[in-house]
Amino acid sequence: MRILICDDHKIVREGLKQILLQINGIEIDEAQNGEEALKSIKESSFDVVLMDISLPDKNGLKVLSIIKERFPDMNVLMLSMLPQEQYARRALKLGASGYLTKDTASEELISAILKISKGGKYISQSLAENLADSLGGNDKESLHESLSDREFDVMLKIAKGFPLMDIGNDLCISIKTVSTYRSRILEKMKMTKNADITMYCIKNELI
Repeated sequence: MRILICDDHKIVREGLKQILLQINGIEIDEAQNGEEALKSIKESSFDVVLMDISLPDKNGLKVLSIIKERFPDMNVLMLSMLPQEQYARRALKLGASGYLTKDTASEELISAILKISKGGKYISQSLAENLADSLGGNDKESLHESLSDREFDVMLKIAKGFPLMDIGNDLCISIKTVSTYRSRILEKMKMTKNADITMYCIKNELI
């Protein structure tokens, strides 16, 4: 089995490697950002990609969407320090094979990797219950769940204080288009200014 670990912190990658080396016959490659991960996937074959959500160059969800677009059969397990209810649904909608938080026990991580490597899906018991409640109408959808993937990207960058021009340059779109996305975000989330977006993202632990 061959696995690619994508995380910008070397100490985290080393910790994950020590856990995963318990799997017989495993081979592990590393990437410290989204671009490195995409390059590795293009050049080599992997059974599972273990992807952090918080990456320095691209949001992990953006990298996930690119991977699924270019390599639709790739198995990707998302890993994050953030609460699973904040990002898990969006990750699964984008095609992730699973979602775990970084405080997950090593035994559960290994079980998830083994299941996903065989084409299965893996989510925690608490997330499964959360999703079941949602389908049953018992869970109120968060405001950011109504945003498209691009709107979600723009929202996070606005929340982090990036100027509209910088957001446009980073996403390769015009500042006018960024302004349009900003207007849609404010409308959908019933807000009036950037500070509202920032406070929402902080409160919901999105940044």
